[in-house]
Amino acid sequence: MSDSKAVRLAEDPWRVFKIMAEFVDSFDTLSHLDAAVTVFGSARTKPDDPYYKATVTLTEGLARQGIATVTGGGPGIMEAANRGTSHVKGVPSVGLNIELPFEQKGNRYANVSINFHYFFTRKVCLVKYSMGFIFMPGGFGTLDELFEVVTLVQTQRVPAFPIILFGKAYWTGLMDWMKSTLEPSRLISPGDLELLRITDDPAEAVNWILEYRRSVGVPDQVPSAFR
Repeated sequence: MSDSKAVRLAEDPWRVFKIMAEFVDSFDTLSHLDAAVTVFGSARTKPDDPYYKATVTLTEGLARQGIATVTGGGPGIMEAANRGTSHVKGVPSVGLNIELPFEQKGNRYANVSINFHYFFTRKVCLVKYSMGFIFMPGGFGTLDELFEVVTLVQTQRVPAFPIILFGKAYWTGLMDWMKSTLEPSRLISPGDLELLRITDDPAEAVNWILEYRRSVGVPDQVPSAFR
Protein backbone atom coordinates (compact mmCIF):
# COMPACT_ATOMS: atom_id res chain seq x y z
CA MET A 1 0.00 0.00 0.00
CA SER A 2 1.35 3.44 -0.92
CA ASP A 3 1.95 6.02 1.77
CA SER A 4 -0.60 8.39 0.19
CA LYS A 5 -3.30 5.72 0.16
CA ALA A 6 -2.56 4.88 3.78
CA VAL A 7 -2.95 8.55 4.69
CA ARG A 8 -6.32 8.72 2.90
CA LEU A 9 -7.56 5.62 4.66
CA ALA A 10 -6.58 7.11 7.98
CA GLU A 11 -7.90 10.64 7.39
CA ASP A 12 -11.05 10.25 5.28
CA PRO A 13 -13.28 8.65 7.94
CA TRP A 14 -12.50 11.53 10.29
CA ARG A 15 -13.17 14.01 7.49
CA VAL A 16 -16.69 12.59 7.24
CA PHE A 17 -17.29 13.55 10.87
CA LYS A 18 -16.05 17.07 10.17
CA ILE A 19 -18.44 17.35 7.23
CA MET A 20 -21.27 15.99 9.36
CA ALA A 21 -20.54 18.52 12.09
CA GLU A 22 -20.79 21.39 9.60
CA PHE A 23 -24.20 20.17 8.46
CA VAL A 24 -25.51 19.56 11.98
CA ASP A 25 -24.40 22.96 13.30
CA SER A 26 -25.68 24.90 10.29
CA PHE A 27 -28.99 23.01 10.02
CA ASP A 28 -29.63 23.56 13.71
CA THR A 29 -29.08 27.32 13.36
CA LEU A 30 -30.83 27.90 10.05
CA SER A 31 -33.88 25.74 10.74
CA HIS A 32 -35.20 28.62 12.86
CA LEU A 33 -35.50 30.90 9.82
CA ASP A 34 -38.94 31.71 8.47
CA ALA A 35 -39.03 33.49 5.10
CA ALA A 36 -35.56 34.01 3.64
CA VAL A 37 -33.96 34.94 0.31
CA THR A 38 -30.37 34.23 -0.69
CA VAL A 39 -28.37 36.96 -2.41
CA PHE A 40 -25.31 36.07 -4.48
CA GLY A 41 -22.72 38.37 -6.03
CA SER A 42 -19.11 39.43 -6.20
CA ALA A 43 -16.94 39.75 -3.11
CA ARG A 44 -15.00 42.47 -4.97
CA THR A 45 -17.79 45.02 -5.36
CA LYS A 46 -17.01 48.28 -3.55
CA PRO A 47 -19.43 50.35 -1.44
CA ASP A 48 -19.51 53.16 -4.02
CA ASP A 49 -20.58 50.77 -6.80
CA PRO A 50 -24.19 51.20 -8.01
CA TYR A 51 -24.81 47.46 -7.61
CA TYR A 52 -23.67 47.61 -3.97
CA LYS A 53 -26.11 50.45 -3.31
CA ALA A 54 -28.93 48.68 -5.14
CA THR A 55 -28.31 45.55 -3.07
CA VAL A 56 -28.61 47.52 0.17
CA THR A 57 -31.90 49.01 -1.03
CA LEU A 58 -33.24 45.66 -2.19
CA THR A 59 -32.53 43.69 0.97
CA GLU A 60 -33.78 46.50 3.19
CA GLY A 61 -37.01 46.34 1.20
CA LEU A 62 -37.23 42.59 1.79
CA ALA A 63 -36.48 43.01 5.49
CA ARG A 64 -39.32 45.52 5.85
CA GLN A 65 -41.59 42.70 4.69
CA GLY A 66 -40.12 40.35 7.31
CA ILE A 67 -37.91 38.47 4.86
CA ALA A 68 -34.43 37.52 6.03
CA THR A 69 -31.34 37.61 3.85
CA VAL A 70 -28.84 34.78 3.48
CA THR A 71 -25.43 35.49 1.94
CA GLY A 72 -21.99 33.97 1.71
CA GLY A 73 -21.02 36.24 4.61
CA GLY A 74 -18.10 37.99 2.94
CA PRO A 75 -17.40 41.48 1.57
CA GLY A 76 -18.75 43.14 -1.58
CA ILE A 77 -22.30 42.27 -2.59
CA MET A 78 -22.57 39.89 0.36
CA GLU A 79 -21.78 42.74 2.75
CA ALA A 80 -24.26 45.00 0.98
CA ALA A 81 -27.04 42.43 1.28
CA ASN A 82 -26.42 41.85 4.98
CA ARG A 83 -26.11 45.60 5.48
CA GLY A 84 -29.51 46.36 3.98
CA THR A 85 -31.18 43.70 6.12
CA SER A 86 -29.46 45.00 9.25
CA HIS A 87 -31.31 48.32 8.86
CA VAL A 88 -34.47 46.58 10.06
CA LYS A 89 -34.36 45.37 13.65
CA GLY A 90 -35.36 41.82 14.42
CA VAL A 91 -34.87 40.40 10.92
CA PRO A 92 -32.09 37.81 10.56
CA SER A 93 -29.15 38.82 8.39
CA VAL A 94 -27.34 35.54 7.78
CA GLY A 95 -23.72 35.19 6.68
CA LEU A 96 -22.37 31.75 5.72
CA ASN A 97 -18.66 32.46 5.62
CA ILE A 98 -16.07 30.25 3.92
CA GLU A 99 -12.43 29.88 4.93
CA LEU A 100 -10.26 31.08 2.03
CA PRO A 101 -6.58 32.05 1.83
CA PHE A 102 -7.53 35.37 0.21
CA GLU A 103 -10.46 37.68 -0.50
CA GLN A 104 -12.99 36.26 1.93
CA LYS A 105 -13.56 37.46 5.45
CA GLY A 106 -16.76 37.82 7.41
CA ASN A 107 -18.63 41.13 7.19
CA ARG A 108 -19.87 42.96 10.26
CA TYR A 109 -23.49 43.26 9.14
CA ALA A 110 -24.42 39.61 9.52
CA ASN A 111 -26.16 39.04 12.85
CA VAL A 112 -26.26 35.27 12.31
CA SER A 113 -22.86 33.95 11.27
CA ILE A 114 -21.72 30.43 10.47
CA ASN A 115 -18.21 29.50 9.33
CA PHE A 116 -17.59 26.69 6.84
CA HIS A 117 -14.50 24.80 5.78
CA TYR A 118 -16.13 22.97 2.86
CA PHE A 119 -17.64 24.76 -0.14
CA PHE A 120 -20.21 22.04 -0.77
CA THR A 121 -21.69 22.10 2.75
CA ARG A 122 -21.94 25.88 2.53
CA LYS A 123 -23.61 25.71 -0.88
CA VAL A 124 -26.28 23.36 0.45
CA CYS A 125 -27.09 25.83 3.20
CA LEU A 126 -27.18 28.78 0.80
CA VAL A 127 -30.06 27.05 -0.98
CA LYS A 128 -31.84 24.86 1.57
CA TYR A 129 -33.62 27.51 3.66
CA SER A 130 -34.50 30.11 1.01
CA MET A 131 -37.65 30.72 -1.03
CA GLY A 132 -35.98 32.89 -3.65
CA PHE A 133 -32.58 33.75 -5.11
CA ILE A 134 -31.16 37.06 -6.28
CA PHE A 135 -28.00 37.14 -8.37
CA MET A 136 -26.11 40.39 -8.56
CA PRO A 137 -23.11 40.71 -10.91
CA GLY A 138 -20.28 38.40 -9.92
CA GLY A 139 -17.51 36.12 -11.13
CA PHE A 140 -16.92 32.38 -11.27
CA GLY A 141 -18.44 31.73 -7.84
CA THR A 142 -21.65 33.61 -8.66
CA LEU A 143 -21.99 31.86 -12.02
CA ASP A 144 -21.39 28.49 -10.38
CA GLU A 145 -24.13 29.18 -7.84
CA LEU A 146 -26.51 30.48 -10.53
CA PHE A 147 -26.31 27.38 -12.68
CA GLU A 148 -26.54 25.09 -9.68
CA VAL A 149 -29.76 26.77 -8.52
CA VAL A 150 -31.23 26.82 -12.04
CA THR A 151 -30.42 23.12 -12.43
CA LEU A 152 -32.20 22.29 -9.17
CA VAL A 153 -35.31 24.15 -10.32
CA GLN A 154 -35.12 22.85 -13.91
CA THR A 155 -34.92 19.25 -12.72
CA GLN A 156 -37.72 19.87 -10.18
CA ARG A 157 -35.52 18.92 -7.28
CA VAL A 158 -36.68 22.12 -5.58
CA PRO A 159 -39.84 24.20 -6.18
CA ALA A 160 -39.90 26.87 -8.88
CA PHE A 161 -38.53 29.55 -6.58
CA PRO A 162 -37.95 33.01 -8.12
CA ILE A 163 -34.48 33.29 -9.67
CA ILE A 164 -33.75 36.97 -10.23
CA LEU A 165 -30.82 38.35 -12.20
CA PHE A 166 -30.18 41.94 -11.17
CA GLY A 167 -28.41 44.14 -13.70
CA LYS A 168 -29.57 43.99 -17.31
CA ALA A 169 -26.28 45.32 -18.67
CA TYR A 170 -24.41 42.51 -16.93
CA TRP A 171 -26.72 39.55 -17.53
CA THR A 172 -28.25 40.22 -20.97
CA GLY A 173 -25.20 38.93 -22.88
CA LEU A 174 -25.35 35.59 -21.06
CA MET A 175 -29.09 35.32 -21.64
CA ASP A 176 -28.66 36.12 -25.35
CA TRP A 177 -25.96 33.46 -25.65
CA MET A 178 -28.12 30.82 -23.99
CA LYS A 179 -31.04 31.73 -26.25
CA SER A 180 -28.97 31.70 -29.45
CA THR A 181 -26.79 28.69 -28.62
CA LEU A 182 -28.33 26.40 -26.01
CA GLU A 183 -31.95 26.56 -27.17
CA PRO A 184 -31.34 25.91 -30.90
CA SER A 185 -29.01 23.04 -30.01
CA ARG A 186 -31.73 21.60 -27.75
CA LEU A 187 -29.27 21.51 -24.86
CA ILE A 188 -31.97 23.10 -22.74
CA SER A 189 -35.71 22.68 -23.06
CA PRO A 190 -38.18 25.28 -24.37
CA GLY A 191 -39.19 27.49 -21.48
CA ASP A 192 -36.09 26.85 -19.36
CA LEU A 193 -34.92 30.44 -19.80
CA GLU A 194 -38.24 31.62 -18.41
CA LEU A 195 -37.02 30.38 -15.04
CA LEU A 196 -34.81 33.49 -14.98
CA ARG A 197 -36.07 37.04 -14.52
CA ILE A 198 -33.98 40.16 -15.17
CA THR A 199 -34.42 43.59 -13.64
CA ASP A 200 -32.64 46.82 -12.75
CA ASP A 201 -35.26 47.82 -10.18
CA PRO A 202 -34.90 46.78 -6.51
CA ALA A 203 -38.62 47.35 -5.95
CA GLU A 204 -39.52 45.02 -8.82
CA ALA A 205 -37.27 42.30 -7.41
CA VAL A 206 -38.90 42.69 -3.98
CA ASN A 207 -42.36 42.49 -5.55
CA TRP A 208 -41.50 39.27 -7.39
CA ILE A 209 -40.47 37.69 -4.09
CA LEU A 210 -43.62 38.94 -2.36
CA GLU A 211 -45.81 37.63 -5.20
CA TYR A 212 -44.26 34.20 -4.81
CA ARG A 213 -44.75 34.26 -1.05
CA ARG A 214 -48.40 35.24 -1.49
CA SER A 215 -48.97 32.53 -4.09
CA VAL A 216 -47.56 29.62 -2.12
CA GLY A 217 -46.80 30.84 1.39
CA VAL A 218 -43.51 30.08 3.08
CA PRO A 219 -42.50 26.49 2.17
CA ASP A 220 -42.95 24.29 5.22
CA GLN A 221 -41.32 21.17 3.80
CA VAL A 222 -37.73 20.41 2.99
CA PRO A 223 -37.25 20.39 -0.82
CA SER A 224 -36.72 16.93 -2.22
CA ALA A 225 -33.12 17.70 -3.12
CA PHE A 226 -32.24 17.88 0.57
CA ARG A 227 -34.21 14.95 1.97
